[in-house]
Amino acid sequence: MKNKVSAVEYLAFLSVKYEVDPDEFLNALVSAEEDRISTCGSLSIECRGNTRDRAIFLIMKESRVVAQFPLSREFLLERFNPIKSYMKTDMVNRLLIRKNRESQSHSLPIRDLRAGMSHVNLKAKVMEIPRSKLVFTRFGNYVSVANALIADETGTIKLCLWNEQIDSVSIGDTIQIENARTSSFRGERQLNIGRNGTLSNVEGSEEE
Repeated sequence: MKNKVSAVEYLAFLSVKYEVDPDEFLNALVSAEEDRISTCGSLSIECRGNTRDRAIFLIMKESRVVAQFPLSREFLLERFNPIKSYMKTDMVNRLLIRKNRESQSHSLPIRDLRAGMSHVNLKAKVMEIPRSKLVFTRFGNYVSVANALIADETGTIKLCLWNEQIDSVSIGDTIQIENARTSSFRGERQLNIGRNGTLSNVEGSEEE
């Protein structure tokens, strides 16, 4: 880790670089501190040791060491995720600019999507939007979640919508998704827009 870069800022940098959600990242760190090892996306996290007020973490991608540094227990117990407050730093913004330049510009058909893909761009039609569910987070707040069904001429996939995203689209809309990532939940493919992705309405529903 470079000098003058705090551990929290570097965690924000890693979150963007390896395309892991900041909340999932923090939860994985907490789990590693409790269970010695955890995973988050393509990263594995191991707690290598503890002192009275700190825990030392080793972060790896496959067999390659990504980082190793201590984090305070106070940080791990923060109610509001500190990583999120560092997502707009110059270091993170430079990385985002570079990643955007490298991202694929063409759209992919749904049939070609596989779990673990990133920089996914596609156009699809909204087929179903189930009633949203309230999920209570570890930070003491509720978020609304709905797994919409979207389709193109090659197939269908679930699209995870959060909070205001749910009301931004309607059944019948044609939407453009940029810089999303795919995952698998209970054996079913799922598309996640995430912090760095975008969702835009290309065509509204023709229904009155």
